[in-house]
Amino acid sequence: MRPVHLFLGILLLGGFITMPGCITAGSGGPSWSVSSDGYLSITTPVPTPVNENILVKNASLTLSEISFHNIDTDVYGLLAIPPAPRGAVVLAPGAGVTKEGERSRVESYAMAGCTAFVLDLRGNGGQTRGRAFDPDQDFLAFNAGDWPVFYETVSDLVAVREIVSGKGKGPVYAMGASNGGRYAAIAAASDPGFAGYIGVSTSGFGLAGNQYTGNASRFLLSIDPDHAIGRISPRPVWIFHSRRDPVIPFDQGEELFSQAGNPKEFITFNGTHGENDEVDRQVIRICTSP
Repeated sequence: MRPVHLFLGILLLGGFITMPGCITAGSGGPSWSVSSDGYLSITTPVPTPVNENILVKNASLTLSEISFHNIDTDVYGLLAIPPAPRGAVVLAPGAGVTKEGERSRVESYAMAGCTAFVLDLRGNGGQTRGRAFDPDQDFLAFNAGDWPVFYETVSDLVAVREIVSGKGKGPVYAMGASNGGRYAAIAAASDPGFAGYIGVSTSGFGLAGNQYTGNASRFLLSIDPDHAIGRISPRPVWIFHSRRDPVIPFDQGEELFSQAGNPKEFITFNGTHGENDEVDRQVIRICTSP
Protein backbone atom coordinates (compact mmCIF):
# COMPACT_ATOMS: atom_id res chain seq x y z
CA MET A 1 0.00 0.00 0.00
CA ARG A 2 1.48 3.33 -1.08
CA PRO A 3 -1.10 5.90 0.11
CA VAL A 4 0.79 8.84 -1.35
CA HIS A 5 -0.40 7.69 -4.79
CA LEU A 6 -4.00 8.34 -3.77
CA PHE A 7 -3.68 12.12 -3.74
CA LEU A 8 -2.26 14.69 -6.16
CA GLY A 9 -5.37 16.64 -7.15
CA ILE A 10 -3.71 19.73 -5.68
CA LEU A 11 -0.39 18.95 -7.33
CA LEU A 12 -1.97 19.17 -10.75
CA LEU A 13 -2.40 22.93 -10.34
CA GLY A 14 0.33 24.18 -12.63
CA GLY A 15 1.63 26.97 -10.44
CA PHE A 16 2.53 24.48 -7.75
CA ILE A 17 4.56 22.23 -10.00
CA THR A 18 7.26 24.53 -11.32
CA MET A 19 8.27 26.84 -8.46
CA PRO A 20 12.07 26.59 -8.11
CA GLY A 21 14.46 26.89 -5.19
CA CYS A 22 14.83 25.67 -1.64
CA ILE A 23 11.91 26.31 0.70
CA THR A 24 12.59 26.87 4.39
CA ALA A 25 10.36 27.44 7.40
CA GLY A 26 10.93 28.42 11.01
CA SER A 27 13.10 30.90 12.85
CA GLY A 28 14.44 30.85 16.38
CA GLY A 29 12.94 27.44 17.16
CA PRO A 30 12.38 24.24 15.19
CA SER A 31 12.87 24.75 11.47
CA TRP A 32 12.84 22.78 8.26
CA SER A 33 14.35 23.12 4.84
CA VAL A 34 14.12 21.04 1.67
CA SER A 35 16.90 21.02 -0.88
CA SER A 36 16.33 21.34 -4.60
CA ASP A 37 16.70 17.57 -4.92
CA GLY A 38 14.11 16.82 -2.25
CA TYR A 39 16.06 16.09 0.92
CA LEU A 40 14.51 17.28 4.17
CA SER A 41 16.61 18.83 6.93
CA ILE A 42 15.07 19.38 10.37
CA THR A 43 16.52 21.51 13.15
CA THR A 44 14.90 20.92 16.55
CA PRO A 45 16.47 22.39 19.70
CA VAL A 46 16.31 20.46 22.95
CA PRO A 47 12.73 21.07 24.16
CA THR A 48 12.29 22.97 27.39
CA PRO A 49 10.66 22.47 29.75
CA VAL A 50 10.27 18.69 29.65
CA ASN A 51 7.60 17.48 32.06
CA GLU A 52 8.03 14.04 33.61
CA ASN A 53 5.42 12.13 35.58
CA ILE A 54 6.83 8.90 37.04
CA LEU A 55 4.32 6.05 36.72
CA VAL A 56 6.46 3.11 37.86
CA LYS A 57 9.82 2.98 39.62
CA ASN A 58 11.35 -0.32 40.73
CA ALA A 59 14.56 -2.31 40.48
CA SER A 60 13.91 -3.18 36.81
CA LEU A 61 12.95 0.16 35.29
CA THR A 62 11.58 3.66 35.64
CA LEU A 63 8.50 4.33 33.51
CA SER A 64 7.46 7.96 33.02
CA GLU A 65 4.95 9.91 31.00
CA ILE A 66 6.84 12.68 29.22
CA SER A 67 5.38 15.84 27.71
CA PHE A 68 6.87 18.89 26.02
CA HIS A 69 5.77 21.63 23.66
CA ASN A 70 6.95 21.46 20.06
CA ILE A 71 6.04 23.88 17.26
CA ASP A 72 2.30 24.29 17.90
CA THR A 73 1.15 21.65 20.40
CA ASP A 74 2.04 19.60 23.46
CA VAL A 75 3.60 16.26 22.61
CA TYR A 76 3.30 13.16 24.82
CA GLY A 77 5.06 9.83 25.16
CA LEU A 78 6.14 7.06 27.50
CA LEU A 79 9.78 6.64 28.48
CA ALA A 80 11.09 3.42 30.05
CA ILE A 81 14.64 3.50 31.40
CA PRO A 82 16.58 0.53 32.84
CA PRO A 83 19.02 0.96 35.75
CA ALA A 84 22.03 0.53 33.42
CA PRO A 85 20.98 1.33 29.84
CA ARG A 86 23.15 0.08 26.98
CA GLY A 87 21.30 1.79 24.16
CA ALA A 88 17.94 3.29 23.29
CA VAL A 89 15.16 3.29 20.71
CA VAL A 90 12.71 6.06 19.86
CA LEU A 91 9.58 4.30 18.60
CA ALA A 92 7.03 5.75 16.18
CA PRO A 93 4.05 3.36 16.31
CA GLY A 94 1.76 2.41 13.44
CA ALA A 95 -1.41 4.25 12.47
CA GLY A 96 -3.97 4.33 15.27
CA VAL A 97 -1.57 2.91 17.89
CA THR A 98 -1.19 5.09 20.99
CA LYS A 99 1.59 5.16 23.54
CA GLU A 100 -0.57 3.06 25.88
CA GLY A 101 -0.79 0.41 23.18
CA GLU A 102 3.00 0.09 23.25
CA ARG A 103 3.47 0.35 27.02
CA SER A 104 4.20 -3.34 27.57
CA ARG A 105 6.70 -3.30 24.70
CA VAL A 106 8.76 -0.36 26.00
CA GLU A 107 8.68 -1.87 29.50
CA SER A 108 10.01 -5.18 28.17
CA TYR A 109 12.77 -3.38 26.27
CA ALA A 110 13.82 -1.52 29.41
CA MET A 111 13.85 -4.67 31.50
CA ALA A 112 16.29 -6.11 28.92
CA GLY A 113 18.62 -3.08 29.17
CA CYS A 114 17.30 -0.90 26.32
CA THR A 115 15.87 2.55 27.04
CA ALA A 116 12.67 2.94 25.03
CA PHE A 117 10.50 5.97 24.27
CA VAL A 118 7.19 5.56 22.43
CA LEU A 119 5.67 8.74 21.02
CA ASP A 120 1.99 9.57 20.73
CA LEU A 121 2.04 10.64 17.10
CA ARG A 122 -0.03 13.60 15.91
CA GLY A 123 -3.41 12.48 14.61
CA ASN A 124 -2.95 8.92 15.87
CA GLY A 125 -5.80 9.06 18.37
CA GLY A 126 -3.63 9.54 21.44
CA GLN A 127 -2.90 12.42 23.77
CA THR A 128 -0.90 14.47 21.27
CA ARG A 129 -3.35 16.64 19.37
CA GLY A 130 -3.33 17.23 15.64
CA ARG A 131 -4.62 15.78 12.41
CA ALA A 132 -3.42 12.67 10.67
CA PHE A 133 -1.08 12.98 7.71
CA ASP A 134 -2.98 14.28 4.69
CA PRO A 135 -0.70 14.75 1.67
CA ASP A 136 -2.95 17.35 0.03
CA GLN A 137 -3.07 19.53 3.15
CA ASP A 138 0.61 18.97 3.83
CA PHE A 139 1.52 20.06 0.33
CA LEU A 140 -0.46 23.27 0.74
CA ALA A 141 1.46 23.97 3.96
CA PHE A 142 4.75 23.14 2.28
CA ASN A 143 4.02 25.44 -0.62
CA ALA A 144 3.18 28.27 1.79
CA GLY A 145 6.39 27.72 3.78
CA ASP A 146 4.41 26.50 6.82
CA TRP A 147 4.77 23.24 8.74
CA PRO A 148 3.34 20.10 7.08
CA VAL A 149 2.14 17.61 9.70
CA PHE A 150 4.59 15.05 8.36
CA TYR A 151 7.48 17.42 9.11
CA GLU A 152 6.04 18.26 12.55
CA THR A 153 6.03 14.56 13.41
CA VAL A 154 9.62 14.17 12.25
CA SER A 155 10.54 17.17 14.41
CA ASP A 156 8.80 15.53 17.39
CA LEU A 157 10.95 12.42 16.90
CA VAL A 158 14.12 14.51 16.74
CA ALA A 159 13.07 16.32 19.94
CA VAL A 160 12.56 12.96 21.65
CA ARG A 161 16.01 11.84 20.51
CA GLU A 162 17.43 14.97 22.19
CA ILE A 163 15.57 14.07 25.41
CA VAL A 164 16.65 10.44 25.39
CA SER A 165 20.27 11.32 24.56
CA GLY A 166 20.34 13.44 27.70
CA LYS A 167 19.15 10.56 29.88
CA GLY A 168 22.09 8.21 29.53
CA LYS A 169 24.90 6.77 27.48
CA GLY A 170 24.71 4.56 24.42
CA PRO A 171 23.39 4.88 20.86
CA VAL A 172 19.84 6.05 20.16
CA TYR A 173 18.08 4.38 17.22
CA ALA A 174 15.05 5.63 15.31
CA MET A 175 12.48 2.84 15.11
CA GLY A 176 9.07 2.74 13.51
CA ALA A 177 6.37 0.26 12.57
CA SER A 178 4.17 0.48 9.49
CA ASN A 179 3.35 4.15 8.84
CA GLY A 180 5.44 5.09 11.88
CA GLY A 181 8.39 3.49 10.12
CA ARG A 182 8.12 6.15 7.42
CA TYR A 183 8.36 8.99 9.93
CA ALA A 184 11.27 7.25 11.68
CA ALA A 185 13.17 6.74 8.43
CA ILE A 186 12.93 10.42 7.53
CA ALA A 187 13.91 11.37 11.10
CA ALA A 188 17.01 9.15 10.98
CA ALA A 189 17.98 10.53 7.56
CA SER A 190 17.45 14.14 8.70
CA ASP A 191 19.10 13.93 12.13
CA PRO A 192 22.67 12.55 12.37
CA GLY A 193 22.14 12.25 16.14
CA PHE A 194 20.29 8.99 15.52
CA ALA A 195 22.71 6.05 15.55
CA GLY A 196 20.73 4.13 12.93
CA TYR A 197 17.28 3.07 11.79
CA ILE A 198 15.01 0.09 12.50
CA GLY A 199 11.97 -0.25 10.24
CA VAL A 200 9.26 -2.86 10.83
CA SER A 201 6.58 -3.74 8.25
CA THR A 202 7.12 -0.47 6.42
CA SER A 203 7.96 0.91 3.01
CA GLY A 204 8.60 4.03 1.01
CA PHE A 205 6.38 5.70 -1.56
CA GLY A 206 8.04 4.31 -4.66
CA LEU A 207 9.89 7.54 -5.55
CA ALA A 208 6.59 9.03 -6.70
CA GLY A 209 8.18 12.48 -6.67
CA ASN A 210 10.19 11.60 -9.75
CA GLN A 211 6.96 11.78 -11.75
CA TYR A 212 6.70 15.54 -11.09
CA THR A 213 8.80 18.68 -11.19
CA GLY A 214 9.41 21.70 -8.96
CA ASN A 215 7.70 21.85 -5.59
CA ALA A 216 5.54 18.81 -6.26
CA SER A 217 8.61 16.66 -6.83
CA ARG A 218 10.52 18.24 -3.94
CA PHE A 219 7.72 17.69 -1.43
CA LEU A 220 6.96 14.09 -2.44
CA LEU A 221 10.62 13.13 -2.32
CA SER A 222 11.09 14.86 1.04
CA ILE A 223 8.58 12.51 2.72
CA ASP A 224 9.62 9.36 0.85
CA PRO A 225 11.76 6.85 2.76
CA ASP A 226 12.79 5.25 -0.55
CA HIS A 227 14.47 8.57 -1.39
CA ALA A 228 15.86 9.45 2.04
CA ILE A 229 17.07 6.13 3.43
CA GLY A 230 20.37 6.18 1.55
CA ARG A 231 21.41 9.23 3.58
CA ILE A 232 21.44 7.21 6.81
CA SER A 233 24.63 5.39 5.75
CA PRO A 234 27.24 4.82 7.19
CA ARG A 235 24.92 4.43 10.17
CA PRO A 236 23.27 0.99 10.11
CA VAL A 237 19.79 0.12 8.85
CA TRP A 238 17.66 -2.90 9.77
CA ILE A 239 14.44 -3.68 7.88
CA PHE A 240 12.01 -6.29 9.26
CA HIS A 241 9.23 -7.63 7.03
CA SER A 242 6.96 -10.67 6.94
CA ARG A 243 6.17 -12.46 3.70
CA ARG A 244 2.59 -12.71 4.96
CA ASP A 245 2.14 -8.98 5.56
CA PRO A 246 -1.44 -8.13 4.45
CA VAL A 247 -0.99 -4.35 4.68
CA ILE A 248 2.37 -3.46 3.11
CA PRO A 249 3.52 -6.06 0.59
CA PHE A 250 6.81 -7.83 1.22
CA ASP A 251 8.34 -6.58 -2.04
CA GLN A 252 7.82 -2.97 -0.95
CA GLY A 253 9.86 -3.68 2.17
CA GLU A 254 12.53 -5.22 -0.05
CA GLU A 255 12.49 -2.13 -2.26
CA LEU A 256 13.04 0.16 0.74
CA PHE A 257 15.94 -2.05 1.82
CA SER A 258 17.48 -1.91 -1.67
CA GLN A 259 17.66 1.89 -1.46
CA ALA A 260 19.59 1.85 1.84
CA GLY A 261 23.35 2.17 1.97
CA ASN A 262 25.65 -0.12 3.93
CA PRO A 263 25.75 -1.42 6.57
CA LYS A 264 22.25 -2.88 6.38
CA GLU A 265 20.35 -6.07 7.20
CA PHE A 266 17.01 -7.37 5.95
CA ILE A 267 15.28 -9.69 8.42
CA THR A 268 12.30 -11.81 7.37
CA PHE A 269 10.18 -12.68 10.39
CA ASN A 270 7.31 -15.04 11.07
CA GLY A 271 4.17 -13.03 11.55
CA THR A 272 1.93 -10.67 9.64
CA HIS A 273 2.11 -6.88 10.14
CA GLY A 274 3.91 -5.01 12.89
CA GLU A 275 6.14 -5.99 15.76
CA ASN A 276 5.90 -9.34 17.51
CA ASP A 277 8.02 -11.27 20.03
CA GLU A 278 10.47 -12.36 17.32
CA VAL A 279 11.04 -8.78 16.19
CA ASP A 280 11.29 -7.55 19.78
CA ARG A 281 14.08 -10.02 20.58
CA GLN A 282 16.06 -8.82 17.57
CA VAL A 283 15.50 -5.14 18.41
CA ILE A 284 16.70 -5.71 21.97
CA ARG A 285 19.79 -7.44 20.57
CA ILE A 286 20.49 -4.45 18.31
CA CYS A 287 19.87 -1.92 21.08
CA THR A 288 22.01 -3.63 23.72
CA SER A 289 24.93 -4.81 21.57
CA PRO A 290 28.28 -3.16 22.32
